Amino acid sequence: MNKPELRKKYKELRKNLSEKEIEEKSLAIANQLLQMDIWNKTYYHLFLTIEEQNEINTEFILQILHGKDKEIVISKSDFNSYQMTHYLLTDNTKFKKNQHNIPEPIDGLEVPVSKIDVVFVPLLAFDLKGNRVGYGKGFYDNFLSECNNETIKIGLSFFEAEPIIESIYESDIQLNYCVTPEKNYRF
Repeated sequence: MNKPELRKKYKELRKNLSEKEIEEKSLAIANQLLQMDIWNKTYYHLFLTIEEQNEINTEFILQILHGKDKEIVISKSDFNSYQMTHYLLTDNTKFKKNQHNIPEPIDGLEVPVSKIDVVFVPLLAFDLKGNRVGYGKGFYDNFLSECNNETIKIGLSFFEAEPIIESIYESDIQLNYCVTPEKNYRF
């Protein structure tokens, strides 16, 4: 399937998940992450859940990161440039939902992309080669293209891999891993 077809299919699948299923699958993903050898890093970039899109509840991952005393980085999106600005999450961070219901920091201490060690990547679908389908704006491809080669890119998905995603672009950035409630994929 191509990206527009996959986008439609997985938005529909997510829409049909109950609140209980989202919570259970989100917790299972967090537990899968605990099995990975990624916890010796310092700066972890995490997306905040868009509840209206039935996204993975990243609160469980946030708790793990806090418990492991990690530096947590969150972003603010610029819909004119399709770029993100990254901020350190602190006890004083205040949030506001933007026009797309994305919770974002109002301001804070900016973190350069070069410092980010691990990125948890939102997605709608992924394939067995580590390609992903997002919402189609290119925010994460722009961001991931700025990251160091050593930065670990981990997709998070409620659903298992597609065999292949057709219509991959040269600008698409592949994942190193994708974690589902059932297993960890390594690419």
